Amino acid sequence: MFPSTGSNGLYKAPLSKSLLLVPSALSVLLTLLFQHYQKFFTYNLQAVKEDFQIWRLVFGRTVCLDLKDTFCSSLLIYNFRIFERRYGSRKFSSFLLGSWMLSALFDLLLVEVMQYAFGITISSLPSGFLGPVFALFVPFFCSIPRMQVTQILGQFPITNKTLVYILGLQLVTSGSYIWIVAVSGLISGMCYSSSVLKVHQVLCVPSWLAKIFSWTLEPIFSSAEPSNEIRVGMGATVDIQRQQRMELLDRQIMMSQFAQMRRQRQQQGRVINWNRLFPPLRRRHNANYQDNGQSEQEAPPPAEVSEEQVARLMEMGFSRVDALEALRASNNDLNVATNFLLQH
Repeated sequence: MFPSTGSNGLYKAPLSKSLLLVPSALSVLLTLLFQHYQKFFTYNLQAVKEDFQIWRLVFGRTVCLDLKDTFCSSLLIYNFRIFERRYGSRKFSSFLLGSWMLSALFDLLLVEVMQYAFGITISSLPSGFLGPVFALFVPFFCSIPRMQVTQILGQFPITNKTLVYILGLQLVTSGSYIWIVAVSGLISGMCYSSSVLKVHQVLCVPSWLAKIFSWTLEPIFSSAEPSNEIRVGMGATVDIQRQQRMELLDRQIMMSQFAQMRRQRQQQGRVINWNRLFPPLRRRHNANYQDNGQSEQEAPPPAEVSEEQVARLMEMGFSRVDALEALRASNNDLNVATNFLLQH
């Protein structure tokens, strides 16, 4: 799995798991066993506009009728599960709901533009939960760091995000008018993520509804906590294997220091000097951690904590004190701070 998305499966991502299982199961059943019911899940825009069959916007934009689209969209949802862990299930579901509603509106607008500008009449579009899937490419492009993995022919870089973009391209080219769904999904993702339009403040899941789903559905779709042991890729080179082991060792040391400081804080009832016990960056002198006889340099002063990142951690259910300490300890790295808080 890609470094940007982690390797903990669907742990802490019950909504992503439900989106993988339920629509995929319905798609397989409708394709293999209940083909005579497929007409109810057709995304027929003509029936919506002329016969006011609004229910088709719900049924037609939930389940894919093409197994290739089901497979590609399921892989994309699995890779985008990192956003549920980062934002929390409520904020993640609000993004999906808002982009789903906005993409339905943009679908209708784009179809009208095609008919008015080019005289092309489009009666139906590909079915499935495709609008929000394409909308997730917006935060994926903006917030997931790009790390080069290898190169093809020494010129074309392959990054941790390449395969996700290839899956998106495969999904876009799977049908004749699926590009309309893709464009409307990307536009809805940009509108929802825009801080100017403030769409996220209007189209959001209410807290009472989020609590109901948390009590009823989360126990069903929750996944067990993964093992702390991470296996090194079998096909990796010696340098990559060494780097992965070093990163795993660093992560285990930082986790143990984090847990120790939390226990000390609970016992002593006072604030711990995180920068003294847990410097933001440990210096490596060589790949084998050999001692070169030099004394460690004094740790730099703690970095300023971003209030926006503190708010994002608090939205995930952590207290402000824990969020501040985790961000200071991780040198204001939101991903590392989130991993610390999720593991303890």
